[in-house]
Amino acid sequence: MKKDLLSIHDLSLSEIEGIFELAAELKARQKRGERYTPLMGKTLAMIFEKPSTRTRVSFEVGMHQLGGHALFLNPRDIQLGRVETVADTARVLSRYVDGILIRTYSQERVEELACHSSVPVINGLSDLTHPCQILADLFTVKEKRGELKGLKVAYIGDGNNVAHSWLYGAAKTGIDLSIARPRGFGPDEGVLSKALKDAEASGARLKVMDDPIQAAKGADVLYTDVWASMGQEEEHAKRVKAFKGFQVNQGLVAIAKRDVLVMHCLPAHRDEEITDEVLDGPHSIVLDQAENRLHVQKAILVKLLG
Repeated sequence: MKKDLLSIHDLSLSEIEGIFELAAELKARQKRGERYTPLMGKTLAMIFEKPSTRTRVSFEVGMHQLGGHALFLNPRDIQLGRVETVADTARVLSRYVDGILIRTYSQERVEELACHSSVPVINGLSDLTHPCQILADLFTVKEKRGELKGLKVAYIGDGNNVAHSWLYGAAKTGIDLSIARPRGFGPDEGVLSKALKDAEASGARLKVMDDPIQAAKGADVLYTDVWASMGQEEEHAKRVKAFKGFQVNQGLVAIAKRDVLVMHCLPAHRDEEITDEVLDGPHSIVLDQAENRLHVQKAILVKLLG
């Protein structure tokens, strides 16, 4: 039976830990300069309805390093859902390739593609979730701290797809997560409800609040993302005004633990949601989390396509 990666919510804790173990092994192999090609002859179709630096490069390089091939498809190449239905596209691509990555707007489109595909489908981002990003982020925190359970993470900013996947990831791994956002910009209630149910099993504590100082107090990790996500550009001025006071700056860092880790999934709007001083400062691990997209996604590819 084929396995997809559509959301962290769909993964068990043992599956998440298995991805991390394999990612650590693959990272160590690469650092030693070892060639390891378990996906020799395999092809990944990459459908990008939303552009991205990290997602495209990390998956394309990852497939190459594993011995496979990545095929980039932009909307002009396939006209998904316009000239051809999502279902027909899924069925046809399944006859050609060994896996499909999609980066798109609607989570429903991701799920429809997976429903009609006979090969594994990976969610490279939707407006609802961003599982590959947060799996890489969790792996990065685990590298730095050794254990995830019981850590305190403060997410400061918009209750967007990154926040949603943090809710799912924290709930699965036993992290105490506080999301500080202005009123009206909180996470999806359905996502929060599912995450709270998962948290009952892991012991995670999940909170949504409107006080970034309270969220940051004693935090092991400070995390932020852009205030206006892709597709929300027209709301930018309104959001900058609404999010005043929710910037990750030196004042917020001082409230957290002395060895706090500062994270941002990038690209960043410098001196907007995060200051240059913090983004480039000694607590920042943004480049580590960006690098780990490659290693974690290679692990996902091996597990799904291998």
